[in-house]
Amino acid sequence: MTWVMTTSTRSTARGGLTRLLTILLVIWLIIGAIAAGQRGYYSSAKTNCASAATIAVTILAGPLNYAGVNPKVTGCHVPQPSK
Repeated sequence: MTWVMTTSTRSTARGGLTRLLTILLVIWLIIGAIAAGQRGYYSSAKTNCASAATIAVTILAGPLNYAGVNPKVTGCHVPQPSK
């Protein structure tokens, strides 16, 4: 007996994979947000481009933060509007 994958079973399998990847991505970002909180990035009084970028990079690094990765952004230059 041969098993034939129909269109409906292919889309069900693809939907399951998409759901799994979405769940993994959300968990990854939550872990990164927790790491940024543990480093005190949210309570920092200074709010500038570099601190916002450091928070974003830390969240994107996710679980890698607990493997020794410590991403920081310095010297962030925002273009000034023309006069």
